[in-house]
Amino acid sequence: MRDSEALSDLLVKARACTICSDLPLGPKPLVQASSRARILISSQAPGAKTHEKGRPFDDLSGKRLRDWLGVTENQFYDPGLFAIIPMGLCYPGTGKGGDLPPRPECAPAWRQPLLNQMPELKLTLVLGQYALDWHLGDRKSRTLTETVKRWQEFWPEILPLPHPSPRNIRWFKANPWFEAEVIPVLQKRVSALI
Repeated sequence: MRDSEALSDLLVKARACTICSDLPLGPKPLVQASSRARILISSQAPGAKTHEKGRPFDDLSGKRLRDWLGVTENQFYDPGLFAIIPMGLCYPGTGKGGDLPPRPECAPAWRQPLLNQMPELKLTLVLGQYALDWHLGDRKSRTLTETVKRWQEFWPEILPLPHPSPRNIRWFKANPWFEAEVIPVLQKRVSALI
């Protein structure tokens, strides 16, 4: 089954987007999608390293995420298996506390139109506060940890996750239940879907 012409055209337009032409490193939208994708990875925005490489999650965060999913790099970058659509398609730059939030112009322009072209999605992995706001809205808890602890309420369609960044190592150590309880269930579901 080939991707629809509508999705192909939309991806060409999204990847050429310059809505945020004033970004510090310039616009370079990173998005992976196919009408056949069964799993959506919804994150914040690309980081500086992935912007430079031109491929989403091509860094240590991506390695950890692939380990969580129990997939190879080739499987992860197969758009027929995984769609990767961040809330902001471009690297937003850095502020005092790390990367800036995704630009607000991006999601309204691209997110829903892209999702409308992916009828096979069965599981959405939600990483980060802005993605949680989009996918869970009022159903999310006050903190990321509280939301992730309630993961079974959203399962098996949605799974809120902490960001797999090495900067979150303290969170992983403080919450060993996550890798012990959630990751095996996630890997089983991913294996069944791909």
